[in-house]
Amino acid sequence: MEQKIKVGKITSTHGVRGEVKIYPLSDISTRFEKGSDLILGNLKLTIEKSRPHKNMFIIKFKGYDNINDILEFVGNYLEINKRDVAPLPEGQYYLFDIIDCEVYTDDDVYIGKVESVIETGSNDVYVIKNGSKEVLIPAIRQVVSKVDIDNKKITITPLEGLLE
Repeated sequence: MEQKIKVGKITSTHGVRGEVKIYPLSDISTRFEKGSDLILGNLKLTIEKSRPHKNMFIIKFKGYDNINDILEFVGNYLEINKRDVAPLPEGQYYLFDIIDCEVYTDDDVYIGKVESVIETGSNDVYVIKNGSKEVLIPAIRQVVSKVDIDNKKITITPLEGLLE
């Protein structure tokens, strides 16, 4: 089965003509342009109309013309196939690539696995889990010394007190 990437969440309906509000989980705003294809469960949906609205998008899908057609979509995620993700330049990676990476110190001490990424504005923060223990690691050059996406491994140089 092909891996899928979440790109947005349908938060509510908008009006009675089949429009939905989507909270984007992607920085690529063209993902929600007219004609773009998205996946919802087993459905392939094509965007018929789209417009930005505050920090969201209001979207109408082709073939879904009233509120009753789209009520069951609310609360679900929109996805794309991983193969459709644009490649990035060397040394750059998507946030979803970081999830499940194993984190080690420069001394090869295992810290845990990346469970999620918190976007704070100034820098991302990796949420590392090891059993019931949780560690927050700032994704800054002074701490993250190497990211190996192919081998799902991140090496860090912990600042004093970071792992306590």
